[in-house]
Amino acid sequence: MKAKVAERGQVTIPKALRDRLGIRPGTVLEFCEKSGKIIIVKMEQVDKVDKVYGSLGRGRRSDDIMRELRGD
Repeated sequence: MKAKVAERGQVTIPKALRDRLGIRPGTVLEFCEKSGKIIIVKMEQVDKVDKVYGSLGRGRRSDDIMRELRGD
């Protein structure tokens, strides 16, 4: 698959590749260079609620869980 770099440095990821990799609007991609090649990695996004889901009732206070969700 090929894509052309636009005047402002933008590149469109081919639809077939976006579909196969689950890249949607809002997906975070990390760019790095290795041996003269561009490496693009789809970052895993962990929802803060999913991180603590199921932890209630296991000796943790809801206030503590809310502080963790807020990053306090």
